[in-house]
Amino acid sequence: MLNNRYVRTIILSRVLLQLGIWIRNFAILLYVTDLTNNDPQYVSLISVAEFAPIFIFGIIGGTFADRWKPKRTMVWCDLLSALSVFVVLISLMYGSWYSLLLGTLISAVLSQFSQPSAMKLFKQHVPDEKLQGVMAMFQSLIAVFMVIGPILGTIVYQQYGIEISLAITGVMFFGSAIVLMLLPQDSEASNIAQTHNFKQDLTDGIRYLWSNRVLRTLGATFAVVGFGVGLIQPLSLFIAIENLGQDKQFLQWLLMANGAAMFIGGGIVMGIAKKVKPQTLLATGLLVSALCTVGVGWSTSVTLTLILQVLNGLFNPCVHIGIQTLIMRNTEAAFVGRVGGAITPIFMGLMVIGMSLSGYLKDAFSLFTIYSISGLLFLIGMLLLVPLFQKTHHVVNNKQESLVK
Repeated sequence: MLNNRYVRTIILSRVLLQLGIWIRNFAILLYVTDLTNNDPQYVSLISVAEFAPIFIFGIIGGTFADRWKPKRTMVWCDLLSALSVFVVLISLMYGSWYSLLLGTLISAVLSQFSQPSAMKLFKQHVPDEKLQGVMAMFQSLIAVFMVIGPILGTIVYQQYGIEISLAITGVMFFGSAIVLMLLPQDSEASNIAQTHNFKQDLTDGIRYLWSNRVLRTLGATFAVVGFGVGLIQPLSLFIAIENLGQDKQFLQWLLMANGAAMFIGGGIVMGIAKKVKPQTLLATGLLVSALCTVGVGWSTSVTLTLILQVLNGLFNPCVHIGIQTLIMRNTEAAFVGRVGGAITPIFMGLMVIGMSLSGYLKDAFSLFTIYSISGLLFLIGMLLLVPLFQKTHHVVNNKQESLVK
């Protein structure tokens, strides 16, 4: 897969982006908790600033990604992200820490134009039989940074402070743009013929998604799972502090355990990618996530919590790889940006709602109650996938009948 120039270049670009994102996100998290004395509402606000733009701009970014040339789109997004980081750094030096939220917001908005463009290039230049393997490789990359990202972010912030952390982030974003310039020039056919206006293209994308049974099912699953993820996403810090009696820096070890297991799990999925249906991967990952989430909320043992994090991490790639493979296999190249831009916001929109509520729910209920609700939502998401298995069964039966005839 790394012999493919597009895969190799985009992965190198994502390495630089992940470095910048993890250093920035952990530095901001620690900086804000220092300023607000671990206020859960401010912690959840950071997450909302990071993920809300995905809900608002996902479908818009996906539509423009289908209209624009992918290489040019990705390069400009990374350059503008780098510029926004340095603007935020200047604002912070004049005493406005709220600008950190603005910088995160801008970067998240730009990613909604860049990410669909990368998926579009994969759809165009990676054979269908290798797509699941490429998605597994990307998931493994994310897992690697879940291991080293928290360590890097914590070390850089503690040693050099928020200003240097942001400066490094800006340099990484700029480096990613330089790497993407090495891609071949976009062909004239790499964007859709713009015979319609933006509104028409947007409408066509939504209609295409709704007419596809697999994509509709994924949308429903995304909605339920997204809300479940949102409820607990900002609360990991409090698992470390309240349930386990550790300081806030202990969060990095929980994330590292999860990330190391994700890396191993991603490698396993890469090895079995051709043998296991993506809907099977997705359902298995959601079932394990449901059980582990409830367990993490209940556990007051450091050892048990780490074991659950590892188990969850091992199966987490099944969720992401299964989802991305189902989307890529069931979407025409001309609609990849719009479908991704429509489905992802379903997940992120419910996730943002969950994150917005989590700080208030934390004040009203126990961590175990919130984590149990989240686990139940993951289980419901798994059950919503049943039509995908039924469809496969019918297809097999139809093929057998045609052979008999």
